[in-house]
Amino acid sequence: MERGVYFDAWFPRQHCYHPSLPARRLKMIEDLADYRATALVWSAMGGGSISLPYLEQEAWQKIDPRFRFYGFLNDAEYIRHCGDRGIKVFGIVFEVQGWEFPVELNDAEDEILAMNELRGAGKRGWLGLREFTQNRYPKLWKPFEHYFPNGLFNSDGERVTDILEECVSREIHGKACHSTWVECPDREHYCYLMDRNNPVWREYLKAIIRIQIDAGVHGVELDEADLPIFATGYGGCFCKDCMKGFRDYLLALPREYIPKELKGENLTNFHYGQWLLERGYDFKANQESTPLYWDYIRFQRQTIVRYFGELADYVKEYGASKGRDVLVSGNFYYLVPHYYPFEPKTDVLITEMDRTSYRQPAWCRYAAGFAGGKPVIVVENPYGGVIPTFVEKLKMSKGHDLFRMMQYEAAALGINMSIPYGSWMGSVIEDSYTAPHELCLEVQNFLADHEELYSTSTYSETAVVFSIQSNYDFAEERGSKTKFPFWKACDQLVIEKQPFDVIMLPEGKLRLDSITLEKLAQYRTLVLPECRFLTLTQAAVVKAFLKRGGRVLVLGELGTNLPEDVRGELFAHPLLLRTTELHSSDLAGGPQVTMTGAPDLAINLQRVDLGLAIHVIRYDYDEVRDEVPILPKLNIDVRLPRPFRMAKVFSPTGEVQVSLSANNETHHLELRNVPVYSVVLLQG
Repeated sequence: MERGVYFDAWFPRQHCYHPSLPARRLKMIEDLADYRATALVWSAMGGGSISLPYLEQEAWQKIDPRFRFYGFLNDAEYIRHCGDRGIKVFGIVFEVQGWEFPVELNDAEDEILAMNELRGAGKRGWLGLREFTQNRYPKLWKPFEHYFPNGLFNSDGERVTDILEECVSREIHGKACHSTWVECPDREHYCYLMDRNNPVWREYLKAIIRIQIDAGVHGVELDEADLPIFATGYGGCFCKDCMKGFRDYLLALPREYIPKELKGENLTNFHYGQWLLERGYDFKANQESTPLYWDYIRFQRQTIVRYFGELADYVKEYGASKGRDVLVSGNFYYLVPHYYPFEPKTDVLITEMDRTSYRQPAWCRYAAGFAGGKPVIVVENPYGGVIPTFVEKLKMSKGHDLFRMMQYEAAALGINMSIPYGSWMGSVIEDSYTAPHELCLEVQNFLADHEELYSTSTYSETAVVFSIQSNYDFAEERGSKTKFPFWKACDQLVIEKQPFDVIMLPEGKLRLDSITLEKLAQYRTLVLPECRFLTLTQAAVVKAFLKRGGRVLVLGELGTNLPEDVRGELFAHPLLLRTTELHSSDLAGGPQVTMTGAPDLAINLQRVDLGLAIHVIRYDYDEVRDEVPILPKLNIDVRLPRPFRMAKVFSPTGEVQVSLSANNETHHLELRNVPVYSVVLLQG
């Protein structure tokens, strides 16, 4: 497990300005070493979306002696010193952002007197991607041709003279889309929403990657990694490359798959935006009921896989040319299913939450299953959930057990919740999020001192299946805001305090099947919620699981795409049970875990080298007392495939006691004085 830090290091009580992160200091590295960090995310060299010379200044600019006095570093120095401490630094590529900032310059235009935050000094101007492309300030920045000696040419063969104008995502009327979620509304700067389908922009992103790797980053993190699906939330994208690509996608479809709305149309010069406008649609209101919307999304699912893969491969290739293995990651926002084909190209999965809450056990188990054993680092999201109010609570020295819940929950359930170090609070709130130092030390020291208690494999008897294509089909039928039944099944297992794993089933084209019967060897029960689509391989594995004696619980539809004989064999098997509600009593052998009372908690059985680590994370926070009160006694019975005879208990808070008795498969634990988080190690 990585011990990640969300290391924006933005200032308190000031805007978090994308894309340039504040200069780093030696004291910060001392803090990171104290936190025993292993990886830093959103942590270095984001200025490429201003210009490549600006990015080089972040990396190598000479530091004035006045700032050396307080240990300030350029980013290349900071990366090197972190590496000396065993801390991996991920350079951040803000793929979707193209920036312009107001500046104040001296008369000779060879000195920046103010930028972004102006102070009434010198003459006004603008500085960003447009000025870089056009070599507007030769005394400030190297020329564009220094980085692209032969220039850059678009898909029409035209030389690019304004990279903002060329590469921006556009709404249906051709107007440039803005990345409004990072623009501070009380500032003059502006940020265009860029389009990765444009080959010019991909070449520019590769130049950012080269500079980051030359500066020593240990990994490259591709933010906004589903670009341009991302742009649909802003009315895009109707740029020329998206329109060309969608036309070619439609032309390549077999005749029987041409959308009914296009039957009889000549698609040779088809332009989706013009076609919609002629029919009175603006792609903003009622998007999902707009004609061809889901066809367009299917097209873009292909492009995001292709072009993320292109950039991921480039990171590896360029790193290898420098004699290094540079890690690849991206912001796989909330691990939305269309990111799943990216996972084979990545080393670490980094994800921003959709809505951050104090508890989300089902999503944590989903994230662990999505990663398939690779490390996951999670960061909070200021735009959804509790973070703005939680930051205010922390300022009043409250909410410490809530912080523990969030941090230890992730570790208990197989992933890592990063420590916030000046992390993002959005573009409106003038503040950043840093948790109390001693609290961060407690969390990180416990995780580091007990690494042997953490693993991505388990002793769970139950696996819940997430079918990618079924999720897509369900969204098209019911709308993307309707909760996919998978989540109800997982939530019910959490309510009934059952440990479970998540098995991902790809759609079979953008990501090929890897499921085998051997990978299901530990499970007694497979839960298939609304798995209306199965590949023939997936159906064969489910059939083999049943033949082996496993139980399959089907909620909703199953394999409606399959040939009738294949589907009939599945439903005819006596160990396949169709049900409308999932209950632990339906699991093979009944519930794997039972406990007395009704404590509000989640449990996970992690398979570790020393034996079995039973992780118990409690959620019964008392708002009035501002704590999770100590639970005097907790009795747990757990069924395990092998006997364990010894038990030790560990906790970062409180003195927990444990006693163990075993009767064949059933192990009875009695825990006393149970705090917010504890781990019981069983050994044999």
